[in-house]
Formats: sequence, structure tokens, C-alpha cells
Amino acid sequence: MSYYERHVFFCLNRRDDGAACCCDHDAEGMFEYTKKKVKQLNLNGQGKVRINRAGCFDRCGEGPLLVIYPEAVWYTFIDQEDLDEIIDSHLIRGVEVERLKV
Repeated sequence: MSYYERHVFFCLNRRDDGAACCCDHDAEGMFEYTKKKVKQLNLNGQGKVRINRAGCFDRCGEGPLLVIYPEAVWYTFIDQEDLDEIIDSHLIRGVEVERLKV
């Protein structure tokens, strides 16, 4: 059994050369929002969900991105409503959000 039921990684890479990156789409703010929301819902901690920062996923043209393990499901998102849907559907009910998968 894994320490966490699900582990969510947000790409928070920022490119200095002006190339596209997830942080161009407020990935940092969306990460903070998700971390706070998961805590508010008491979904965080051992046996539950962990929200983590990650470096570049090398999929910059598809960003912003997050990936959820152990399922290895990749999502893109636009706003907090998309993240709420991922939390409710995938993290709480275990149902992948097809429209946001990349």
C-alpha cells in the first residue's frame, strides 16, 4: 500500500527564455488553490491525497498540466472550476474527467 492514495503533481516550471511554460497560465496560483481546497475538504494526509510541486514535464504546448498517480492521468486546466471538477470527480469519486485529459 502506498503512503498516499493519490499523488498530484503540478508543473510549476518557468522558462527564462520566453518559451511557453505552465507558469504562463497561473499554474502557481492554481497549485495553491488546489492545495488549500484539498485541505479544506480534509482529503490530505496519509492514505489520502498529496498535492506537490514538480518541474518541467516536457509537454509545454499542452499546459498548464498536472498528473495524478497512481493512475498516471494527465490533465490540463483553465480555471478553478476545472480544478474543482478534477477534485470532485477524480480525487473524491475516482472518476477521470475525460474532457480535461491530455
